[in-house]
Amino acid sequence: MVISCVKAKASPDGNLTSSLVLWSGTVVPCWDVLRGGPTAQDLPRVKEETTTARQLPPSHFQNSRVTVTITHKSLPPPLGERTHVETFPMGLVWCLAAAFLLLLLLPGLSTGQRVVTVQKGPLYRVKGSHITLWCKVSGYQGPAEQNFQWSIYLPSAPEREVQIVSTVDPSFPYAIYTQRVRGRGIYVERVQGDAVLLHITELQDQDAGEYECHTPNTDERYFGSYSAKTNLSVITDTLSASMAPQVLTRDEGEAVELTCEVSKSTTQHTHLSVGWYRLQGAEASQAEEVLTLSKDFILRPGPSYTQRFLAGDVRLSKVGNTTYKLTIMGVKLSDQGQLYCEAAEWIEDPDEMWKDISRKQTKTTSLVVTSQGKDLSVDITAAKSSLSEGDTLQLHCMVGAQKSSSRHFQVLWLLNGVEVARVDPYGVLIWEKEYEERAKLGQLRAFKQSNTIYVLAVYDVGLKDNGTYRCSVSEVKTTGDFHSTQTNLSSGIQVNVKPIERHMHLSVSTSTPQVVAGDALILLCEVQGATSPVSVQWWHLPPQHPGPRVLVATMEQDGTLSLGSAYQDSRTRGSLRLEKASSGMFTLVIPNTLDEGDGGRYGCKATEWSRGQSWTEEGETTVTVISMGELSYSYFWAFKLDMLEARLENRVDVCLSLHATLKSRIASVRYGQSVELVCQAGANYSFGEVPVSVRWLFQPSPPTGHYQELVQVFPSGTVAWRAAPPHFQEKAQLTKAASSFRLRILNAAAADEGTYQCEVEVWRRSSQPLGQPAATTKSNAVGIKVVLPESKLQVATKESSVEIADGADTAIECKIVFAPNNSQFTITWYVLPPSPADATPLQIVRANYSSILEYGAEFSSPAQKSRFLSQRVSSNVFWLRILSANPGDQGRYYCVVEEWLWLVDSWYKVGEGASGRTTLEFKLPEHELQLDKTNSSISAREGEEVTLRCLLQGARLPAARLSATWFRQDKSGHIRPLLTLHHDGSIKYFQEVLVRRLHLRRPTARDFSLTLRSVEEGDAGVYHCQVQQWQQQSEGQDWALHARARSGYTQLTTIPPESTVLSRICSSPPLLNFILYLPLVLILLLALAVFCWYFKFRKSKKGNVTDTQMLELQGAGKTT
Repeated sequence: MVISCVKAKASPDGNLTSSLVLWSGTVVPCWDVLRGGPTAQDLPRVKEETTTARQLPPSHFQNSRVTVTITHKSLPPPLGERTHVETFPMGLVWCLAAAFLLLLLLPGLSTGQRVVTVQKGPLYRVKGSHITLWCKVSGYQGPAEQNFQWSIYLPSAPEREVQIVSTVDPSFPYAIYTQRVRGRGIYVERVQGDAVLLHITELQDQDAGEYECHTPNTDERYFGSYSAKTNLSVITDTLSASMAPQVLTRDEGEAVELTCEVSKSTTQHTHLSVGWYRLQGAEASQAEEVLTLSKDFILRPGPSYTQRFLAGDVRLSKVGNTTYKLTIMGVKLSDQGQLYCEAAEWIEDPDEMWKDISRKQTKTTSLVVTSQGKDLSVDITAAKSSLSEGDTLQLHCMVGAQKSSSRHFQVLWLLNGVEVARVDPYGVLIWEKEYEERAKLGQLRAFKQSNTIYVLAVYDVGLKDNGTYRCSVSEVKTTGDFHSTQTNLSSGIQVNVKPIERHMHLSVSTSTPQVVAGDALILLCEVQGATSPVSVQWWHLPPQHPGPRVLVATMEQDGTLSLGSAYQDSRTRGSLRLEKASSGMFTLVIPNTLDEGDGGRYGCKATEWSRGQSWTEEGETTVTVISMGELSYSYFWAFKLDMLEARLENRVDVCLSLHATLKSRIASVRYGQSVELVCQAGANYSFGEVPVSVRWLFQPSPPTGHYQELVQVFPSGTVAWRAAPPHFQEKAQLTKAASSFRLRILNAAAADEGTYQCEVEVWRRSSQPLGQPAATTKSNAVGIKVVLPESKLQVATKESSVEIADGADTAIECKIVFAPNNSQFTITWYVLPPSPADATPLQIVRANYSSILEYGAEFSSPAQKSRFLSQRVSSNVFWLRILSANPGDQGRYYCVVEEWLWLVDSWYKVGEGASGRTTLEFKLPEHELQLDKTNSSISAREGEEVTLRCLLQGARLPAARLSATWFRQDKSGHIRPLLTLHHDGSIKYFQEVLVRRLHLRRPTARDFSLTLRSVEEGDAGVYHCQVQQWQQQSEGQDWALHARARSGYTQLTTIPPESTVLSRICSSPPLLNFILYLPLVLILLLALAVFCWYFKFRKSKKGNVTDTQMLELQGAGKTT
């Protein structure tokens, strides 16, 4: 508040105006300071001013600046017209002191009073429920975000404060609440800066009491209330609801009755609501309402049952104190599903709002409706019904119906009466949750072979796949309507899966039962009868050292090798080798035995693994190691000579000329084609005389590090698979011819793409394949690229817009124009916020080809998930449904469609496409805002200033605020915003280059005219403005958009500037240079002329002087 004492001014009629102030309820005149206060002749005027002012009502002085004007007659002239200096009176001193003191007190009078409000009590809530208490503060000073502290006063100690939780202090809770606060059992949710909700997720008996919400002070001084209290009582949950679970089978047109027992014994006054709901198939998470008796005793049918309820075919009646009966007359096929009853108990809070304090659901009753007199027949067959573990089960469901090609069927696969999967009329596959993981791993597959043949395949069957299989076929009227007109169930086919009998046998041997220390030790472990991957473990028990066995080496079922701790140092016994020579042959080579301690018993333990089970076999052999000290000199050399002769007999001259070349006819193959790699070895000797083996190496694309060894072919022709996946082993063909080795890969898939190498090894006949090769070489690398099937996906890219009212539901469409029939789609929805212009798209929800939803970070809250739903309405149309849309949902929406195909072993993405943008806007009432919609045209010369009009007409709400945005449409048709005046008065410029040239003129509150300075050629276009009206629903809440209107269009045409002499000179460089340099030339010429004139003047003067001197000399001579 400001109180002003201003200088009195003389009016045209000679009267004088003066100011008054309100002080402690009394009106006091404030005299002209320059006049020095009233004089004796002013006393009648003073009395008149005070008396007149005191007659004014106090309301005249309640504004922040109050000026009361009183007219006086016959007053002395003002100061400027007085001729003598007057003394400074004491009356003026008192007036200034009073005004100063009032200025000190007024800030306190103008400050609002802090008020804390909490949810009104007493409140009654049941034990175990999730409750919330709200608290808000108003009239505060300081930051917009206030802090809150919650405490409780227990009935056992009503005077003692027990601290619960705080928004600012983590150490605030007392010990009895610390664990619940840390575990989010109790937490505070901030609704806005000055309002919060206290959550208690599981109410307990000890939570009853008086709750206090306190806000720490942020004001300059304490003024108002800083806390508020409410009472909460915890009552027992006495609500119960029960219905006997059963399976009911009805023919179409028959009646069905269901009863539900609901009771309560709450002492408080409460109401009950009872309703029936239906679940069906894969959408079991979304219940459909049948009929509900509300807490207000009003019957409310679900959307699908409204007409039948009005016709009296669906009824709900209370037949006893606790019994409620649902009757459905003339059941339809669409009524079948799982039915249950839900009861809720409601209580009225002190704020006259009803709150459901408890809800109970009964068990479900299965209702099956069979069709009568229809031509639909269903049959199920199996290629084999008696299987062993690991076999493949394939079932066919055949539909018999007249004109089947023009009819639409939905097929359900059932195992022991439980749904496994369903295929809708479009062939879209939906797995039940417990089968999704197996389907992802490729163990399950279901598809629509034709409109009358449906296939279910189970690969690698197990004991859990035992049971009776059926298929249920439902006919629907149209492709968009999934309510069946008739349903038929096939007969059951019993599938028996027998466990595999294990016949694994193991034998252990050695080719070196007796060796000299320092020589190699070779051990063989042969496993026969194994049908699943096998892991092998070698152990050693030294002679004459009874005790635990020592681990030598282990090979896991995937080929992973590990050495025991005593054999990890290669400097003692050399590098140990554990190899799988064939599918059942394992070889252990210890290159360098140390002493007799390396002798003794060596054992092999083989374990076969299958479906989480294992079978183990063991065997052992004995080896003797002789130290050199135990051999006589002659025996030692005889032994060595025998060994040397054997080596000489099998000696091969292996030179360093060994080399290998890898070639392929084609480096890029289409998916499903075959690729052949040829490894050609060469040397300066014949490969027919020496044993040769080859290893095939592979590095996937993109590279993952080192090459993987796929397979090794030994000289004997034995094939040892290494890191090759099972599908690769099935389709790989290995051949050998002289010095060339071939690898042929059938049905190439994406997993086969990468870089290949071959490694050729030459062996000595005495050592292969157990010792070290005599020579090794690697070929060059050859890259193979597998081209996936070309995507033919086409997505509609047409731009569109949707305009809806606040709170309405809407749907954004994503349409696939063309795609192959066997494709599956992943749909990802995005939204581009209205501002800023370069905003990053936000992911709303992603529905993959298995219909699993994944929401984006900004849309992952339960509230957002319940409003944004991804829905497939047909085989090529997807919707993003937005429920209860609000202005915050405005933006540009679009979808990204990914096409996926099942290729041999997995799903592969073959292409993607993005749809056109759909702009979501809100339809606001324009009748509340009226803008001048007259279209006009303006021409302006470049460099001039032009003003574009935007005038608001009619009245507007006094409490409303206005914002305005100017747009320009250029020659290409693009409309871009120029600037926005926000409702808080701030201005945002969208183009930095226009900041200095744009000026929003607001001579009045209704004028939003735009001035464009220094017009340029690029400013030409069509301009218009949009004005928006904002309102605040209540004090402290955010401003919400309430109405908007658009102005008429203004065509701005730019005209080149007028051609002046100066502009012509500046536009012509030769003329400009001439004018610039001409003065310099003229100055030089003038200077030269002056110099010449000066030179001639001096010369002529000198000649005159000489003539005069001669005359004087001549006169002197004559005189002489």
